[in-house]
Amino acid sequence: MRASVGDRLIVEAPTDHSSGRAGVVVEVRGDDGQPPYVVQWDDGHEGLCYPGPDAHVKHD
Repeated sequence: MRASVGDRLIVEAPTDHSSGRAGVVVEVRGDDGQPPYVVQWDDGHEGLCYPGPDAHVKHD
């Protein structure tokens, strides 16, 4: 997975009864666009994220 600042990180919901998350990558801490990322989530929280297999990047 590779991301740049400004890309959107989408984490899919693990079940039909829960919701996923989405946010904007505000910092890339790994080499060459690799995780971890600091993400400003759509709910307003900001945090360090090591995305799993249920996540993908939407490039702007």
